[in-house]
Amino acid sequence: MSGDQAATNLTTAVSKLRALKLKLEEHNEIETLQLQRFRTRLDHLGTASVGNLKEWNDMKLKRILVDYFLHLCDIAFATELAETYNIQDLVDIDVFLEAKEIIDFLHNKEIPPALAWCEENRLRLNKFKSRFEFHLRRQEFIELLRIDNLSLAVDHARIYLAPWGATFREELEHVMGAFAFSGNTECETYKVLFEEKQWDYLVEEFKREFYRLYGITTESLLDIHLQAGLTVLRTLSCYEGNCPNKDPFSQAGFRKLAEQLPFSNHRSSKLICYISKQPMDYDNPPLVLPNGYAYSTMALCRAVGNEGEITCPRTGDVYHLSELVTAQIEL
Repeated sequence: MSGDQAATNLTTAVSKLRALKLKLEEHNEIETLQLQRFRTRLDHLGTASVGNLKEWNDMKLKRILVDYFLHLCDIAFATELAETYNIQDLVDIDVFLEAKEIIDFLHNKEIPPALAWCEENRLRLNKFKSRFEFHLRRQEFIELLRIDNLSLAVDHARIYLAPWGATFREELEHVMGAFAFSGNTECETYKVLFEEKQWDYLVEEFKREFYRLYGITTESLLDIHLQAGLTVLRTLSCYEGNCPNKDPFSQAGFRKLAEQLPFSNHRSSKLICYISKQPMDYDNPPLVLPNGYAYSTMALCRAVGNEGEITCPRTGDVYHLSELVTAQIEL
């Protein structure tokens, strides 16, 4: 090649190398920041001990509160809260900030940023068999039909929807039928495609895919802890007239929160005898030894000696049958 061609090629190569260098430096900064956070979180986990359990749980509660506001997309308040508690490295504010930007675009009916996110994470989304990108393209198609731009809608379908035919054939056939209808159609089958709430569905679907991509729970940690606690406490007896005032479910607010939650497995606890492994109830009440251990009446009657002596199988202490006290069981 000529000298001018060589110079041009070298200039192009240098430009590409500089761009690559800048990209590598950017990735290096991100990796350094993530490694710093990993170290901080590992050090935090290592501080958990019996001596500082209260302080450690207080820190956990602060993290749960920040996570709750991050799930609400209130990034500003979550950031302020994290700075107040000085736990920026223990929460994922930057991750949620990335999601918030795309969510805002979708609320404004702007699809390109979400498509760019799909392109950036295509390999992992394909591994999840995600439908999000297809639904974004479908919404673009519907918006073209809404303004009666049929020619552009046909081109869009050929370029962006047809390649999904082998994967989502039924959905594709359904959306293609929208060609015969306008945005004000009363046909329920296609009316739903033109409804404004489709944008809300896209936002919710993006959140699910985003959380799955980053291994984040779809519900906040506060919701999960609250539901777990209410499920354990929720029994049928809580809804009877004699529900004690100390029971949280005596208050209407807690009952409303737990409406969709399952009941606890048992209406009341079961007492199992250490010796016979059988339940202790009204017919087989527990007998309490002076050392505090309790066993079922039937098991102790079988184990009584000739002089009416009972040997505790746990401690080896020997007591007379007259020293045992019957425990009352209240259900």
